[in-house]
Amino acid sequence: MAFGFAQAFRTFGKLALAGAIGASLAAGDVGAEQKTPSPGSAKALFGGASLPTQGPAQPIGFYAKGCMTGAMALPTDGPTWQAMRLSRNRRWGNPAMIALLERFSQDAVRYAGWPGILVGDIAQPRGGPMLNGHSSHQIGLDADIWFTPMPARSMTAKEREDLPFTSMLQKNKFLTVNPKVWTESRARLLMLAASYPEVERIFVNPAIKKKMCDTWTGDRTNLGKLRPIYGHDSHFHIRMKCPPGAAGCTPQAPVASGDGCDKSLAYWFTPAPWAPAKPPKPGAKPPKPPREVMVSDLPKACAAVLDAASVASMQAATYGAPSAASALVASPATAPAADAEEDMLPDVGPLPNDKPTIQ
Repeated sequence: MAFGFAQAFRTFGKLALAGAIGASLAAGDVGAEQKTPSPGSAKALFGGASLPTQGPAQPIGFYAKGCMTGAMALPTDGPTWQAMRLSRNRRWGNPAMIALLERFSQDAVRYAGWPGILVGDIAQPRGGPMLNGHSSHQIGLDADIWFTPMPARSMTAKEREDLPFTSMLQKNKFLTVNPKVWTESRARLLMLAASYPEVERIFVNPAIKKKMCDTWTGDRTNLGKLRPIYGHDSHFHIRMKCPPGAAGCTPQAPVASGDGCDKSLAYWFTPAPWAPAKPPKPGAKPPKPPREVMVSDLPKACAAVLDAASVASMQAATYGAPSAASALVASPATAPAADAEEDMLPDVGPLPNDKPTIQ
């Protein structure tokens, strides 16, 4: 690649903490400690909703500032998928997203040589800010797919809670894909996900984006949909466009033309994204902690979404025919681990222009 990765590595190698930064932030450890939401906050209220609303499906607001109506649940099991971390109750989404995941899982087996997908967080039953881990995934059009292939048998609820994530990165090298873990089938899986017209972008770790830029020899038309961001070394994040006719859905700016193997990627291999925050000047007042998001901060319709009548049961709102494992549940986790997410970042200075922002 022609934009100076070697120079970037030499420069970064002079930093004393380069190894530690690469091993922690790049691996997705940022944002691991979060406070319990206050009663009455948007996180607490939307996180406490156990079932979706009745009525038509509508995404309301932006991916990181909104809610949804008429959500459907992905069945815990299908022929080519299994849902993970069931205690979180985050396998809800706009029906268009659930249908896409079903189709993608089938195509992954047929065209990518993948045994089936493991689906992580989609959204809460009524969307909105999550209790922990993400600041997007609020309108039912985001979904996390593990880089771990689906096993040949149906996992138990406990196994789905406890199965560890597998990073695609080398532990002792800065932003470097582990050749012992990365496979061509994972590359095919990513490009398959990017091939659907309704998919707007896919978030991956910068090292994975670079790996794809360096090695993908197939059609590169959709390579630009792969967007580098913090974390995302053990899973990738699919984001759909606002569905046709969804007037209340706020779209994100389109991905720039090209394959994205340019300066926007080179940026991630410089010290800038990983630099610690500057210490305050002597005598300066400490900054106020960020205010909790309240329902009044969301689109006005979200207050009505919280008050709307629920569907009769989870089974009634499960997409398609209930699967044989539709009754598989896990007890709610007392303190589920937070996920590093593309818009839940440390204070690291300027970010690339394609970074999702709260609008």
